[in-house]
Amino acid sequence: MSFLRYLMLLSLIVWLGGLIFFAFVLAPTAFSVLPTRHLAGTLVGRSLDALHWMGIVSGIIFLASSILYSQLTKGSPHVFAARHALICLMLVLTLISQFGIIPRMDTLRASIGEIDSVPSDNPARMQFDNLHVWSTRVEGGVFLFGLVVVYLTGTLLATGS
Repeated sequence: MSFLRYLMLLSLIVWLGGLIFFAFVLAPTAFSVLPTRHLAGTLVGRSLDALHWMGIVSGIIFLASSILYSQLTKGSPHVFAARHALICLMLVLTLISQFGIIPRMDTLRASIGEIDSVPSDNPARMQFDNLHVWSTRVEGGVFLFGLVVVYLTGTLLATGS
């Protein structure tokens, strides 16, 4: 059972740690160091793709190990436990971003070219900016739900219940 607890914690650390690094280190550094915003956006976009896949794999690992942990310790998988519901919500948000928002942003970037060269009142630019706002909100939601999962998991593991 120690290994299951380890997998639960590791998956949360990888997912939330990746989100923290992305938001507070990678993205700001890319936009402040690279010579163009277009290049920085390309780097951030590719990094976000990797981050999403890390989150998807981490979420699946967390669910599997947490459900098995509950089955072994309580005799019931507790599929509808709050931590499982929140991880599922985090996965849904990540999938929406990965397969809904980001592809639309990529299409707009490809059709526009360098975003900063397009006037801010251009419809395609406005749509891109709106999608960027939604992308940021979705990632923020994943992070906040993840913090709640960390608390719930910490409580679960500390009490053994």
